[in-house]
Amino acid sequence: MLKDVEGIVLKERDYGESSKILDVFTKEYGLIGIISKGSKKVKSTLSGVSTRLTYGLFHIYYKEDKLSTLTSVDVYNPFINIKNSVINIGFATYLSELVYQVLKQSIKKEEIFDLFINSLLKINELYDPLVITNILELKMLTYLGVEPVLDKCSKCGKLTDIVTISSYDNGLLCKNCRTNEKIVDLKTIKYLRMYYYLDISKITKIEMDTKIKNQIDDFLTEYYNSHTGIYLNTKKFIDDLKKVNIYT
Repeated sequence: MLKDVEGIVLKERDYGESSKILDVFTKEYGLIGIISKGSKKVKSTLSGVSTRLTYGLFHIYYKEDKLSTLTSVDVYNPFINIKNSVINIGFATYLSELVYQVLKQSIKKEEIFDLFINSLLKINELYDPLVITNILELKMLTYLGVEPVLDKCSKCGKLTDIVTISSYDNGLLCKNCRTNEKIVDLKTIKYLRMYYYLDISKITKIEMDTKIKNQIDDFLTEYYNSHTGIYLNTKKFIDDLKKVNIYT
């Protein structure tokens, strides 16, 4: 059955001598496999659209629970500013792999699709990629069923005297429940809570101190390690950028 579906390529792999199999995240069907016949050939009309992060309207012969077949793609956005930057490619690749893992555990495909696409659009518009990445990471925790407690103390439920965040204690801690956790800047808690409720598509300005950005990123890294079971090599690329101060 010939179908037109909005989607984005998350992964690609070789199939035979001249073709590829694409893992395409579609808004309508979720994650599907699509064979792109002959796309490894230089002169193929499919070669340029059979790569990771191709986002557009995919014209396919759709087969439920089987490999569909690609005929063409109307590209919505080529993500030029992502693909022209090694740093932005690194962040976008990490988010692609993260979303791929989240899709295995959530049925809310359309919501995740919109969040992911809006995140890529903002990175392509040259908004801070670490901030955008952390916002999406935080939102994905809800779909994994392990979101942190950000509206009260995660131990006693107190609404006031919040002094820090703990990945091991699932979120905010008040001064009475804190033990040996390092106290963070109160702006870090403020921004972390803002991340959770923020509509990514409506971001128009990002100004944040590097220290606060790093505290949020460190918290989310520890939280993912403690609660999700998701470990991605591409996250190490981001951590390495921070260590050598290329990004921050």
